[in-house]
Amino acid sequence: MLNSIKPILKIVIPLLIGLILVWYSFHKISFTDLSFYLKNIDYPWVYFGAVLGFLSHLSRAYRWKFLIEPLGYKLRFPNSFMAVFSGYLINYTIPRAGEVSRATILSNYEKVPFEKGFGTIVAERVADILVMVFIVIVALLWKFNVICDFLFQNIDFQNQLLILSPVVLFLFFCFYQIIKKSNHAFFVKIRSFLSGFAEGLMSILKMRQKWYFIAHTLFIWAMYILMFYVTSRSIAQISYLDFSIILIGFIAASFSVAATNGGVGAYPLAVYAAFSIFEVPEAPSLAFGWVIWTSQTILIIIIGGLSLILLPIYNKFCPKN
Repeated sequence: MLNSIKPILKIVIPLLIGLILVWYSFHKISFTDLSFYLKNIDYPWVYFGAVLGFLSHLSRAYRWKFLIEPLGYKLRFPNSFMAVFSGYLINYTIPRAGEVSRATILSNYEKVPFEKGFGTIVAERVADILVMVFIVIVALLWKFNVICDFLFQNIDFQNQLLILSPVVLFLFFCFYQIIKKSNHAFFVKIRSFLSGFAEGLMSILKMRQKWYFIAHTLFIWAMYILMFYVTSRSIAQISYLDFSIILIGFIAASFSVAATNGGVGAYPLAVYAAFSIFEVPEAPSLAFGWVIWTSQTILIIIIGGLSLILLPIYNKFCPKN
């Protein structure tokens, strides 16, 4: 019974969370206020941000071939491009299902075994996580004083840190031992993930064209950040924010995507939460979050939808030799 309900819960729960967050977001900002900002948006900045977002996805599709070629397969760029955008679109329905769909498309149209294709996607994620960790460290160091002041003002941070640090370390040690020795399916999955993470990292280091792969990875994240920064210029009330504050907002927004399907509801609230540390007004923060999320979502819906339609047509007329 539980196994039959699990797939439904994986779809329903993130959607439900997203709907609750959408309601909460519009509870924080009225439609009147939101429409005011939408009417006064400097749309060329939004279009420019969408172009930068598109370039990042284009680079991701091209980067994939550097992971596929060492396996002995030649990845055609149109299939890579359409698989990437199809995966993005599918993630809006079932979280993380996009990665599975990418590997399935690769298997169906490029004859790459599913497990090998999925392994390359894991390797991609390893590279992305490493870059994201670096960005987080840079942002925290950049705004260290402001963030610390915020924590000390709003939380009894010192006392909690003294109490929680040894507890967290002890719990981490216990969790590590359980993961290492337990044969429970859940912990076996965690071990498998960590093993895949390490294997993915090693595959990047052993790659023949690793410097091209690294260059594309840096380009992808540079475009993500610039997309966020450029789009922020479209709303006059937050256009004065310096790059360091925008970077904190970008990090919060990036993590929110994992919370719900494609970040629906969570994305604007994450932007608002990050900006509130720097006393940025609530209404324009939420409006900006909705503007950038909507612009990128429309891009993915249009190109992802076309990709799903054109994939079988392209491969029918241009089959793999």
